[in-house]
Amino acid sequence: MKNIAILGATGSIGINTLDVLSRHPDKYNVFALSANNNWEKMQKLCVKYMPEFAVMANADAAESLRKVVPDEVTVLQGEGSLNDIASHQRTDFVMAAIVGGAGLSSTFAAASSGKRVMLANKESLVLGGNLLINAAKISGAELIPVDSEHSAIFQCLQGGKEGLNKIQLTASGGPFLKTPSAELYNVTPKQACNHPKWKMGRKISVDSATLMNKGLEVIEAHFLFQLLPSKIEVVIHPQSIVHSFVYFEDGSVLSQLGLPDMRSAISYALSFPSRQTSGVEDLDLTKQAPLEFLSPDMDRFKCLGLAYEALEKGGSAPGTLNAANEIAVEAFLNKKIGFLDIGTTIEKTLAITPTSSLDTLVSVVENDLLSRQIAQSVIEPSLL
Repeated sequence: MKNIAILGATGSIGINTLDVLSRHPDKYNVFALSANNNWEKMQKLCVKYMPEFAVMANADAAESLRKVVPDEVTVLQGEGSLNDIASHQRTDFVMAAIVGGAGLSSTFAAASSGKRVMLANKESLVLGGNLLINAAKISGAELIPVDSEHSAIFQCLQGGKEGLNKIQLTASGGPFLKTPSAELYNVTPKQACNHPKWKMGRKISVDSATLMNKGLEVIEAHFLFQLLPSKIEVVIHPQSIVHSFVYFEDGSVLSQLGLPDMRSAISYALSFPSRQTSGVEDLDLTKQAPLEFLSPDMDRFKCLGLAYEALEKGGSAPGTLNAANEIAVEAFLNKKIGFLDIGTTIEKTLAITPTSSLDTLVSVVENDLLSRQIAQSVIEPSLL
């Protein structure tokens, strides 16, 4: 019986993880859950799954939750408590599914404690890079990717990396793949969050619409698989059936296919190196629409190009990219800037923020904070 801590339990990855766990009560125990401030949803999860610990990032939310959970559930609050459950001696597997840089510290705590880290928080690798990889190596932790694209590559490379030539990450293209460029100026948050294939949170939905999500995945793939940026490509695949390609020197190409349902990747991360039922229906290609593959328009999807630029620049640049994106997306969702201003904000922030080497977690956090301040000043010049 493996004890599971789910960081970001009320989000789409968290809920899907709980669904998979529920199918295997003999294998997994829900040991700890965390959320930001949605204590009402957390209360329902606590009643249903009875974790030993429930952690709320928000203090008021934690206080509200304490009043309504069963006595057997201990409610904790704050980042320190998140780190505690991630590194708890009784925790076996950690689902790192907190969105954005907020998940950095707890992901590092899990990796430094030798846990199996089921990595859905790509930002931890974007910010921490080889620091996170090395922390896992030193502790003996396992980093198992949960993003469908990285899970696909991870699965295709189980036979080894010998003869590996390049990888290709597939991207749905988001809701604006065929929208005339002139209409992108007037895109609303509601339109940007209306993803055609995946049901996700608002922030990651906007990232998918700008293709920044794929840009962050390119950076994540660089660190996960130790590949040069030139060996990582992106291809638009609107049907989201093929989750990535792996190319070898002998002309062979491996890919992993499946319906667009995150439970497949979650289930594999839990059961690796074996497999188990996930609740996902079988793929029947005879009933699917024809599969399309298109090269991304780098002018149209400016954020993807910026991600490659940050990766080539190295050092703190990927962390700056991520911080600027989080600030810009939040401003867009709050209707302070337009959709196309997201890329402009990131570009200006990258140009202004000094690039440095990051050799400690403290330096990662400092760069993140500085980059956020600069991005905010780009949006609101009066803050300078």
